[in-house]
Amino acid sequence: MARIQNYVFRFFRLMRGMDWILLLAVFGLILLGLAAIYSVELSQDAAQFLHVKKQLVALIIGIGVFLFLAPSNYRLLQNYALILYALCCLLLIGVLVLGETIRGATGWYVIGPVSFQPVEFMKIGLLIALATYFARRGKRRFDLRAFIESGCITGIPVFLVMLQPDFGSASILMGIWGFAMLYAGIPWRYIISLIFAGVVFFVLSWNFFFADYQRARILTFLDPSLDPLGQGYNVTQAIIAVGSGGWFGSGLGFGTQSQLKFLPESQTDFIFAVIAEELGFFGAIFLCIAFGLVFYRLIKQGSQASDDFTAYLAFGIVAVFFLQFLVNVGMNLGLFPVTGIGLPFVSYGGSSLVVMLALFAFSQSIAMRQRK
Repeated sequence: MARIQNYVFRFFRLMRGMDWILLLAVFGLILLGLAAIYSVELSQDAAQFLHVKKQLVALIIGIGVFLFLAPSNYRLLQNYALILYALCCLLLIGVLVLGETIRGATGWYVIGPVSFQPVEFMKIGLLIALATYFARRGKRRFDLRAFIESGCITGIPVFLVMLQPDFGSASILMGIWGFAMLYAGIPWRYIISLIFAGVVFFVLSWNFFFADYQRARILTFLDPSLDPLGQGYNVTQAIIAVGSGGWFGSGLGFGTQSQLKFLPESQTDFIFAVIAEELGFFGAIFLCIAFGLVFYRLIKQGSQASDDFTAYLAFGIVAVFFLQFLVNVGMNLGLFPVTGIGLPFVSYGGSSLVVMLALFAFSQSIAMRQRK
């Protein structure tokens, strides 16, 4: 009993040091996502709001994870970096054998009514592994050894994710590595080498890893007229939804594209289009401002960090949130090919929401200790 009382007392003492601006921004994004998911389900036949209920269950689990992780000392993650990384890699290996194939990718564990994507947890495992690796290097100059070793740390999970195949998630993992190397001071010659390797990787992926539907997505992105009723249809309807929102939108539950089912995957890939159509320009701007506050506060944490691990962890969290935001909004505007990347805190997806809240808990743990 005394131990619980001490934990509660320590939690409320640390709560005073939380980044409340960051907290309000994330809270607003979660509410906006729930409202959009609820709106989409209004159009379902005999709507029972199953997606809303599942998202609420995931939110409750995520809040529990947040309350456990936020008061803890995030620096202890360095002691478990290897274990977390290895466990996440094993989950990625296991899903190739035991996983369910959903939307063309064998990347889901399905246990009764519960399903989750191990690649979401790999984002945490890789982020902590890279932050620990670069932090333990100290202030040493970025050299070829660091490039190769960090590349191997990233390459293993990327290869496993590509076997699913899931090019979108693999790109996010590569992006985490890219942000870490930029902060570590990677020389230009390595950046050029990395671009060249990326081109080679893309060519190999196109010929050996990409599924037919993934090739179709990229070709349709370059020329939507190639498949106007298939992959091109999705992007076209999303652009129509965004453009039809006007200043104030049609109102929740009254969007023609989402309610009449013209817009596919409206709760996940194209939830930004739903928000833009039903809440208009101001709804989309609110979403962008909330994300802007999240990015700004996390960058500020990284720039004020007192040690290397804190800096790499904070900037790594920025990388995850920013890359997913950029790719998802870009898909909805026709700027990027459709890759199945959800919008953090907003898109439907239980495992994604729990992981995003875990990363958010790490950021609040940093804020608490910085202010302390």
